[in-house]
Amino acid sequence: MFLTVLLAVISPMRPYLIQLTVDKYIAGQLMQMLIYITIVQVILLLLETVMRFYFSYLTNWLGQSVVKDLRVAVYRKIVHLNLGFFDKTPIGTLTTRTINDIEAINDVFSEGLISIIADMLMIIAILVVMFIEDWRLTLVSLSPFPVLIIATYIFKESVNKSFYRVRNAVSALNAFVQEHLTGVVIVQAFTGEKREYARFRQINKEHRTANIDAIFAYSVFFPVVEIILAISLGLMVWWGANKVLNYEVTQGVMIAFIMYLNMLFRPLRMLADKFNTLQMGMVASERVFRIMDSDDHITDNGTKDAAGMKGAITFDHVYFAYKDAEYVLKDIDFSANPGDTIAIVGHTGSGKTTIISILNRLYEIQKGRILLDGTDIKDFTLKALRSKIGVVLQDVFLFAGSVYENITLRNPAISREQVEEAAKLIGLHDFILQLPGGYDYQVMERGSTLSLGQRQLISFVRALLYDPSILILDEATSSVDTESEILIQRAIDKLISDRTSIIIAHRLSTISKASKIIVLDKGEIREMGTHEELLKLEGFYYKLHSMQFRQTGVNMG
Repeated sequence: MFLTVLLAVISPMRPYLIQLTVDKYIAGQLMQMLIYITIVQVILLLLETVMRFYFSYLTNWLGQSVVKDLRVAVYRKIVHLNLGFFDKTPIGTLTTRTINDIEAINDVFSEGLISIIADMLMIIAILVVMFIEDWRLTLVSLSPFPVLIIATYIFKESVNKSFYRVRNAVSALNAFVQEHLTGVVIVQAFTGEKREYARFRQINKEHRTANIDAIFAYSVFFPVVEIILAISLGLMVWWGANKVLNYEVTQGVMIAFIMYLNMLFRPLRMLADKFNTLQMGMVASERVFRIMDSDDHITDNGTKDAAGMKGAITFDHVYFAYKDAEYVLKDIDFSANPGDTIAIVGHTGSGKTTIISILNRLYEIQKGRILLDGTDIKDFTLKALRSKIGVVLQDVFLFAGSVYENITLRNPAISREQVEEAAKLIGLHDFILQLPGGYDYQVMERGSTLSLGQRQLISFVRALLYDPSILILDEATSSVDTESEILIQRAIDKLISDRTSIIIAHRLSTISKASKIIVLDKGEIREMGTHEELLKLEGFYYKLHSMQFRQTGVNMG
């Protein structure tokens, strides 16, 4: 801001010094003073150049510093949002908010607010000097200004609409590309390349059209400004020439006014554009702060530590809905003692996965309570709660990086020796060593270079390494080969030993030894008991078991 004021004061000095040089030193043939004033002008020019360099550097430094801090804050906010937020918000849109929109906020600092203030101050300073020098000549020179103001307003509105469309198109492009690259296997498997390509062309066409509209506005506006500047100069020369001949205006004033007008029009050319930058930054910041202000996150008001947790679980008449009062879980009521193995079975959509999601507090329940060792899970800090619950999902997500990094999740507190010991404990050390590079084998994004079974085995080591009191397994043996299934079953046996376990079962044959089997249907518990007890009832579980047995028999035949 200091440099802004200083530059506004210094800018009109050079034309004034040239006016002084022409009127006094050249006209008076004072060669010595002419040399001195030339040296002063060179020093002033160098000083202004250095100041403009620092002004540009500092405004961009400020913008990048804000972007760095804000981007970190937005990312931190996003990763702590409720999973329900991600259910209704495309990942590509969040990527746009974190990258493109925050970059637009950087433009507010580097090209927007401070630059606008600097330009406005310089315009005011030049106008003040011009009016002091000759107010009549100034008025004549500025007579085309109303046309410039109208042209600037039209340009600003046109570009603003185009930029708004550009931002929306960028968001749509990011969302589309992210989604379809993630699901490229489905696109190719169902030969949908041409259809999706056509959709992408349409979205990209809207992006191009919006940009072309903005380019058209620039292409019209800048020549208009040049024409108005030429008219201003022409009027100034026409009026001033007569005054010079009548000795009412000096030649130095005429030369200075030409420089003043050029200096005046230079910021005016860009002022409308900078106002648009400011507006787009405000639009982008509104989107970013809508995420920052979102209260769609799990409240972490708990204070208790989970050290020494034994793993007793109690669901006390729990109700849960993803939306309003449309309950997907209704009156879920069961308990498990430390070391028990609880199996949850039921048709697709019965609420099996939802139960493990609310136990981990990935979603908040609407009614009832969930207790661990007699303590409401809301009384634990989220970090303490989740550190004691290990999760192995059927669809394992692996990040780009080494096997070692995917097991430790880049936790520097975990050593390679601990990783190898955990792998040996469940019999997977030799399997990992068989991979090219062993623990340093580079896994591609989403673990695409590994089979489903290999990804599952890596996730088991990850779960064991964090030594959870409660283990949640989305049974994974239904989609792997026989060799991997044997390794996985051994790993499961090791993992659930001496731990409270919840297993979402797809194959009923794998849960016959469970301490308790819970049968879900449409979000409600239909039956509960051991394998033998439920078969004797000849109810819901019996029908599921008989159905799978018949299917197995047919397949074997």
